[in-house]
Amino acid sequence: MSRKAIIIMGMIGGSFAGGYVATFFGAEAISFSSFLGSTAGGIFGIWIAFKVSA
Repeated sequence: MSRKAIIIMGMIGGSFAGGYVATFFGAEAISFSSFLGSTAGGIFGIWIAFKVSA
């Protein structure tokens, strides 16, 4: 699998997880908190995938 594919999967998985974590704290699925969590999770997922694929 190419490095680019691993990083994209990390971004998708991280953004899904980050958006879902916000719902554990009472936020709606479509809210600003969910958007922030999704953004942070995506960045974290990209960072993890970059480290794993290096």
